[in-house]
Order: sequence, then C-alpha cells, then structure tokens
Amino acid sequence: EVQLVESGGGLVQAGASLRLSCTVSGFTFDDYTMGWFRQAPGKEREGVSYIMTNAGNTGYTDSVKGRFTISSDDAKNTVYLQMDSLKPEDTGVYYCAPVIFLQSSFASTHPMDVMKNALNVWGQGTLVIVSS
Repeated sequence: EVQLVESGGGLVQAGASLRLSCTVSGFTFDDYTMGWFRQAPGKEREGVSYIMTNAGNTGYTDSVKGRFTISSDDAKNTVYLQMDSLKPEDTGVYYCAPVIFLQSSFASTHPMDVMKNALNVWGQGTLVIVSS
C-alpha cells in the first residue's frame, strides 16, 4: 500500500522559514522522481518542485526559485522542502508524490505544467499559512 506522510507545516509570518518532510512507503523510492505540490484556497493544485532521486536534478516553479530547496534522503525514503523567505502567496496545503512528466522535453513547456502524480495517491498534506 502506497503511503505518503507530509509534515512540518505551520503558521508563520512573512519572511520566515519552514522545512517540510514527506516520508513514503509502498513503492521503491529511488525508482521515481519525487515532487511537491501545493493547493491554495480556492485554487487548483499546482506543482512546486521536483527532484530526480537518482541523479539529484531539481526543478522549481518560477515563483519559488531562489527561496525553496528540495532534497531527498534515500535511506529514509524521505523528501524535504526547505522554504525560506516565505510570502503570503505561499499559503496552502502542501503534498508530496512520486511524479511523472507528460512530456520528455521542456524546451517549450515548463516542467511544472506537465508534472503529474505517478501513482494517483495523495497523503493528507501539511498546511502552511503565511501571514503578512
């Protein structure tokens, strides 16, 4: 059974930092690229970041570049999202998932636009609220 357990969210002021964690089970962690998604109130879930667990390659949505850092620990089957300089627009529920990309080339497409949950299983997410 695939399980995804996110933690680390909270209520912080703008400019603060949080570190999210996501521990997974039920599939081989380093067989997948891992991603973080978020869903703001009243909006659709969007891709935030990914990490290719074998190669270490990473990617970010434009709005978080330079502020967020994704990492993973294969031994712990855990992916992290370090979030610095948080802004009110970062507010939302954050989810992790193993991901696939609907296109192999990102020459004309942002990878976040074609990043999807590979196994269609979601955890409970962790809530991040950033106050101004």
